Amino acid sequence: MQHIRHATLSDIPLIRELCFKVWPQTYAPILPRAKIDYMLDLMYSAASLQRQIDGGSEFIIAYNNKEPVGFAAYFESSPAVFKLDKIYILPSEQGKGSGRFVIDYIIREIKSKGAAALQLQVNRNNDNAKKFYEKLGFGVIDSRDIDIGSGFFMNDYVMEIKL
Repeated sequence: MQHIRHATLSDIPLIRELCFKVWPQTYAPILPRAKIDYMLDLMYSAASLQRQIDGGSEFIIAYNNKEPVGFAAYFESSPAVFKLDKIYILPSEQGKGSGRFVIDYIIREIKSKGAAALQLQVNRNNDNAKKFYEKLGFGVIDSRDIDIGSGFFMNDYVMEIKL
């Protein structure tokens, strides 16, 4: 049985554990190792995750039965527009409906807060993720190159679904 639990600061070690089981493998085919290491430290260090939670990002943990299988984070980026900032599902659970379950949950949550749209960014070379989001009704609305420091850029599509 799938279910979602809202994360707290005490869940940072679990979020990091899940991240390191998903993130490097997801990006190894499309990003250089130095960039992966830099981004992991930038976005997934314990201090960074604490800043994100303290700053208003809502982190959730997805479970299949009693086993954590993934996590996501979202926040209101502008009035009535929310950003799905992170969603990572263990490779062993991908293709089994967990990602859709998480996004459906987030959409229900943000609709209750008056959301009109949900946006996300996806690496322009991550074809599998882009196709997954398109299957759920998201469409590309922009393309961005974001300087994240140390000579690295995130080269992303911005995708959106109207609610």
